[in-house]
Amino acid sequence: MKEVGTKNPNADLGALGLKNINTAYWNLSSAELREKTLKMGEGVLADSGALTIQTGEFTGRSPKDRFIVKDAKTADTVDWNAINMPFDADKFDTLYNKVAAYFEHKDVYVQDAHACADDNYQLNLRLVAEKPWSAMFANNMFLRKTAEEVKTAEPEWTILCVPGFMADAEIDGTRQHNFAIINFTKKKIIIGGTGYTGEIKKGIFSVLNFVLPTERNVLSMHCSANQGKNGDTAVFFGLSGTGKTTLSADEQRNLIGDDEHGWSNEGVFNFEGGCYAKCIDLSEEKEPQIYRAIKPGAILENIIFKEGTNEPDFEDCSITQNTRVSYPIHHISNAMEPSKGGHPKNIFFLTCDAFGVLPPISKLTPGQAMYHFISGYTAKVAGTEAGITEPVTAFSACFGAPFLPLHPTAYAEMLGEKMRADQEINAWLVNTGWTGGSYGVGSRMKLRFTRAMVTAALNGDLNDVAYEVHPIFGLSMPKTCPNVPDEVLNPGNTWSDKDAYENKANELAVAFVDNFSQFADKASEEILEAAPKVSVTM
Repeated sequence: MKEVGTKNPNADLGALGLKNINTAYWNLSSAELREKTLKMGEGVLADSGALTIQTGEFTGRSPKDRFIVKDAKTADTVDWNAINMPFDADKFDTLYNKVAAYFEHKDVYVQDAHACADDNYQLNLRLVAEKPWSAMFANNMFLRKTAEEVKTAEPEWTILCVPGFMADAEIDGTRQHNFAIINFTKKKIIIGGTGYTGEIKKGIFSVLNFVLPTERNVLSMHCSANQGKNGDTAVFFGLSGTGKTTLSADEQRNLIGDDEHGWSNEGVFNFEGGCYAKCIDLSEEKEPQIYRAIKPGAILENIIFKEGTNEPDFEDCSITQNTRVSYPIHHISNAMEPSKGGHPKNIFFLTCDAFGVLPPISKLTPGQAMYHFISGYTAKVAGTEAGITEPVTAFSACFGAPFLPLHPTAYAEMLGEKMRADQEINAWLVNTGWTGGSYGVGSRMKLRFTRAMVTAALNGDLNDVAYEVHPIFGLSMPKTCPNVPDEVLNPGNTWSDKDAYENKANELAVAFVDNFSQFADKASEEILEAAPKVSVTM
């Protein structure tokens, strides 16, 4: 086997079961991996210098094909459900050996990296990839090791990524030909049959969501985070389309990270070394930081060029709505180095309520924070998915259900403990969705108003104002906020038909209660008391 690049002299791919490799490319730079991709004809340069690739059949994660090996370590700790599906340990070994054999007589691309910007919780990992752009993605998204660190790199976790390997579902125990399988005992992840790079980062995120809470007393979070000039940290939870990236990308504050973080006894730290942002309808006016980050070193996925050019057409969704760009975090000019901050002073739960029911901003008690954290509510509107013509409720526990091996209440209780330990932490529910009526009747909350409300919360301008309580959801709504009209702060006041508002609010409350029933048996009284009260007269 020929070896190229920088590596630990003691590193041996044979120990992973990989034999008869043509050439192993160790820890190539982003530029070298880009050139390998271009020479193989698997990518094209955009006019910005970013690499553009197509991920093939899969342009997003495949949640039904993600498994966790069920064994003595996981049998009684993982919350087994439709998301955390068990996989037989012996079948994992057999499939792993098939994947290892698939690498024979091929070039491989090996990347040593780590997760967690706080050295106290660092998780060392090694990716062995079939494609150079998979390795480049890992180089973007994980924390990069120096050349000297690479020479002593000893990975705790290993990922084998083989987009070209197709499983035989009937024999291998998968659902179909693609798979992403985590083995917590052997500390290995195998990803096959899919080129979607997000499976790589979310595999490690799932690992950290198991290891950090159970072994290190760290709350793992699917959120963005930033820090103000005075050192105050804020975290932003939210599902796709709620404004998580937009509201955390504030040129007046420093970016800690855009997606995955831990909250330890020392503070908040980023899991990653890069960002993985959606590109649909991207423009410099809407998202200047993301737009400017698309330069050499970035990878654009599944985008289309404008006819006759190499200029991306970010409005074109003919391949997928889930067009993406990955880039190292230092492409953001105000990114923090290292990517960590103190304990949060403000926690924001973002929702895009297309029913126009929830207040544009409300202050939460610890119990309410845990309840809305577990609920993870937003609404899908027409155009977001095929077949959706009216708003549809969407709940994702802890705003990241697909990546949570433990029961959601485990994460919520940790959040509650941290909030109770620091009485100065404020939690807010922010509705970036509709006002004055549901989707199709009302209008979406103006972004400048939402930014003003978030800024007011961050600056402490909402600490001493008067509040009123929402009669159904029990949320504390400020009566006034700088740079925001008073009349929009109570959603009931923005509807011309008050009875219609009450009916819609009750409908949404019922949806919350029905969704939460799956968690109720493990939830504390404090959390249960935070549920909305259905059929309250306005």
